[in-house]
Amino acid sequence: MKKIGVGLIGSGFMGKAHAIAWSGVRAVYGDVPEIRLACLADASDDLARRKASEFGFATATADWQALLADPEIDVVSITTPNKFHAQMAVAALDAGKHVWCEKPMAPVLEDAQAMLNAQRRSGKVAILGYNYIQNPAIRHIRTLLDEGAIGPVNHIRIEMDEDFMADAGAPFQARHEAVNGYGAIDDFGVHPLSLIRTLFGGVAEVMCDMAKPYPTRKGKDGERAVEVFDVATILLRLENGASGLMALSRTAWGRKGRIAVQIFGEKGSILYDQERLNEFQLYLATERPTEQGFRTVLTAPHHAPYDRFVPAPGHGLGFNDLKVIECRQLIGLMRGEPGIVIDFEDGMKIERTVAAMARSFTERRWVKVDA
Repeated sequence: MKKIGVGLIGSGFMGKAHAIAWSGVRAVYGDVPEIRLACLADASDDLARRKASEFGFATATADWQALLADPEIDVVSITTPNKFHAQMAVAALDAGKHVWCEKPMAPVLEDAQAMLNAQRRSGKVAILGYNYIQNPAIRHIRTLLDEGAIGPVNHIRIEMDEDFMADAGAPFQARHEAVNGYGAIDDFGVHPLSLIRTLFGGVAEVMCDMAKPYPTRKGKDGERAVEVFDVATILLRLENGASGLMALSRTAWGRKGRIAVQIFGEKGSILYDQERLNEFQLYLATERPTEQGFRTVLTAPHHAPYDRFVPAPGHGLGFNDLKVIECRQLIGLMRGEPGIVIDFEDGMKIERTVAAMARSFTERRWVKVDA
């Protein structure tokens, strides 16, 4: 591949993150083809033209289907609201394009399956935007687990909290509509599930409870019922036999981007918090009691691919750097190389886990995750 033509659908926060990644991946890695930002599509011609100019795309359109018809485009980034993912991803794959779609796959399980079916019949690469698994700290935690540093894992706890819906007086928004999913469990609870999948494998069984701290919100025409759940607590049984707990809240004042992971094994523990994404804590029970204690490990150039960005420890990577790493993984897959990603196959397993959580809440019982 001498050149990669890129199309971007959607120019909001995640659209910008994809644009930054596509613009920076060659400078960071140096081993990828020339990247051509070919076309940006958004809801109106004016918005598309303005964002194309800001992001560096050659052309703009309000017709995303026209973008898919461009033979110069090899891969399409889809960063639209969740309810549009399935239609756009299926169309892109059927048009012979590789796909980089933001998480989650789709609000409806059948639509997610349609996305996977389209990927299978196309033979193209299709991955989801789970960039937190690209963190050098997470990669090294996986290495420690593979090496048995803390022995067999017997229990995990993951909390994901943000406060962007904590204000009871904030207005009703699209995320409060059932058409966009169940709420916390699939809006951002899929991020912890991506970490579980990367570090431990799949989830076998779940028991889920959900809650609505604020049942109504102010809409344009008065109070509107909130159709989704902003809080969830889930008991987990992992495929490897470990027990687990996942707690989610979109209404947690003071929490901005917290994914707190606690991993307990026979010979030690590992702690990680996404709000401090350049470090993790390690406790080894094999050390002498006089020196036992949690040590903080700061990511550095020897935690690849940190070294691609910064030649010195302590400087730190950020959210958009993880998107650049994810972009490089996608390009590698397009060239036939192995990669660390959540592809549509793994993504479908995450979606089935979410569906099992929703069913568990409705039926008030443990539910097995479909294989």
